[in-house]
Amino acid sequence: MKNLPQNSRNLLIRVLHWVEWLGLVMIAGATLVAVGQEMAIMVSRREVLLHDILTFFIYLEILTMVGLYFQSGKLPIRYPIYIAMVAIARHITIDSTSEMSGWTLISLSTAILILALAVLVIRYGHFHLSYDEVDGN
Repeated sequence: MKNLPQNSRNLLIRVLHWVEWLGLVMIAGATLVAVGQEMAIMVSRREVLLHDILTFFIYLEILTMVGLYFQSGKLPIRYPIYIAMVAIARHITIDSTSEMSGWTLISLSTAILILALAVLVIRYGHFHLSYDEVDGN
């Protein structure tokens, strides 16, 4: 990129910015459509189940992640980890009524524990192991 003339670099950065913005709008829009579809299913079924609530938490985390990115231009790595944790919990609750082996349940629970520990390490590093910003990034 350093070999490109300044005008070309600026144009490329602007194009990438707009593509990124469009992608975020598409993700937010698709998430809102999915929320509407889930609501329609719950209304037609006339009941709200635990996995429906967990699904809404996943959608809420996605919308929060998109909103944070729009506000700050940064994406905290914690949010995808939170989404993964809720998705695994949702998988456990949905499949707990079927034949889930004990080892599968232990594996999935261990995965949630590892993700939770990863969040703790990230939070600890954020507060106690600060780093210098280079070139404003």
